[in-house]
Amino acid sequence: MSKLLIDVVIFLASALITVPVAVRLGFGPVLGYLVAGVMIGPWALKLVTDVDAILHFSELGIVLMMFVIGLEMRMDALWAMRRTIFGYGAMQMTVCAAALLGIFLLLGLPWRIALTGGLALSLSSTAMVMSELQERKLMDTPTGRAGFGILLFQDMAAIPLIALLPLLGPTVPTHAAEPGWLVALKALAMLGAIALAGRYLLHVVLRLIRSTGVPEIFTAFALLWIIGISLLMESVHLSMSLGAFVAGVLLADSDYRHEVEVDMAPFKGLLLGLFFIAVGMSMDFSVLMREPVRVAVLVVALVGIKAIAQWCLANRFEVPASQRAYFAILLSQGGEFAFVVMAASLTARVIDQRQASLVTLVVALSMVSTPLLLLAHRRFSGANART
Repeated sequence: MSKLLIDVVIFLASALITVPVAVRLGFGPVLGYLVAGVMIGPWALKLVTDVDAILHFSELGIVLMMFVIGLEMRMDALWAMRRTIFGYGAMQMTVCAAALLGIFLLLGLPWRIALTGGLALSLSSTAMVMSELQERKLMDTPTGRAGFGILLFQDMAAIPLIALLPLLGPTVPTHAAEPGWLVALKALAMLGAIALAGRYLLHVVLRLIRSTGVPEIFTAFALLWIIGISLLMESVHLSMSLGAFVAGVLLADSDYRHEVEVDMAPFKGLLLGLFFIAVGMSMDFSVLMREPVRVAVLVVALVGIKAIAQWCLANRFEVPASQRAYFAILLSQGGEFAFVVMAASLTARVIDQRQASLVTLVVALSMVSTPLLLLAHRRFSGANART
């Protein structure tokens, strides 16, 4: 218990030091959290070393963020966005994955590794993009809707992406492994069961719990609903963030929507900050010291290729011309799901530990680049506006 409390103190103290400084300098809170993670992690002060455990726990921040977004998204509004989600999302992922695959093949990587890297790195960071859009109050703009649709599609792409990895490994999949159609059927069945429970049981249970007059029990049930649905979705190989979004959508028409949103807000902010701290802690700087040129080239290539692709697609996505550069930078980083893909790729023996560490570091550094590039863009745009 004392070790846990000490870790909590370290996290809070590091955030209180770095985040206000980053905000004062104009970099935004995300970079402050990332720097805090680097400072307290195993490659600097070594105050906290169990990075994997912290990273898994901190994913609750993304889960709660997606739940709150789901609370504001009614089913009719979600249906109206189907073209944005499936059209824009599929187009963005295909273009970025194909461009990255081509670059990796030109660099001489085997096609299996190139394809895995292209697919993994085509995904952007849900946590970073959504927190930026919410902070700037852009969720209801064409830029926000396009970004949200793309990220939601990327979450849904988890099943085919994870299912593909064993086929790329050096060994033939065993007969014990579940076929792809069965995995997809289980996922659809789970979605149907959750939708039925939300439609016919959720509101009744909420009314009963609310009638007890005990506010903390109401909050406890809300957390149980969010985390339980997320874990159920993860059990059928869908992402937890997608599960949390579905849990929020099922509550969007409830009379208790605003009360639940207020209850979850403090948890969401703190855990999302913890996630970015964990990303900073996960950076393996021994890879950077061993292969600095390769790391730098890959980070520039990843951010540059994705930014160019997003900028070219922005017109198709109905993003206003004045916000296309912002949109391109916003989705230019690698995403947290790349960490999951790298772990699955290691299990399937598509890549080795050295390559997984390299990709993980590149993804983390690409996240660091986003607030820096956004700051440069804001200052450059402001300078142009004054001239």
